[in-house]
Amino acid sequence: MCWSATADLAAGAGIAAVGVACLARVRRARDLPLAALPLLLGAHQITEAVVWDGGGGTGAATLAWAVVAMPLLAVWVPLGVLLAAPPHARRRLVVPAVLGLAVAGVLSFYLSARTVRAEVRGHTVGYVLDLPDAAVVVAAYLLATLGALLLAGDPLLRLLGGTVAAGAVVCALLWRLEFVSTWCAVAAVASVMLLGWVGRTVREFTPHDAGTH
Repeated sequence: MCWSATADLAAGAGIAAVGVACLARVRRARDLPLAALPLLLGAHQITEAVVWDGGGGTGAATLAWAVVAMPLLAVWVPLGVLLAAPPHARRRLVVPAVLGLAVAGVLSFYLSARTVRAEVRGHTVGYVLDLPDAAVVVAAYLLATLGALLLAGDPLLRLLGGTVAAGAVVCALLWRLEFVSTWCAVAAVASVMLLGWVGRTVREFTPHDAGTH
């Protein structure tokens, strides 16, 4: 994220608290992965605060941050959307879910075979991984994660996808070398919108739903 370790720590703590609130309100088991996303992203920002304090480098915090940002989110977001979607919307969501699994496999391989390094560059952190065809992999990653949200059919999830997509464009234009870090920060802040989504699913929850989940 931009600015400093303190900013990452404060943002991470706030977003993680939203994640706890989401989990406390969720009523359907199939909504749990998406409801937990702010908690995951809040912890992710806190991890980057540790990277800041360590001056970057190749330590455990850098690897943990990269594992969440790269393969884990590539799987978590599209599968979470697929699970939460109503039956009629699931068929079109299989494509981003499968794409996310494929991207996660590629990223996991390179994270295990090569070293990821964090570089503090002024008020941003850049992550360096020798990844062949990086542009193709990043495009597939964004199609899997943002595509799942935009195809969800749920207005709030589409709004979340559009917000993060706009953030991705801004981050790519302003911080090309630090894109992954700054985009993940935007995604973390935008995931606060999931609290509203969870609240709506709670209002829609009925005794009939309770008997079927």
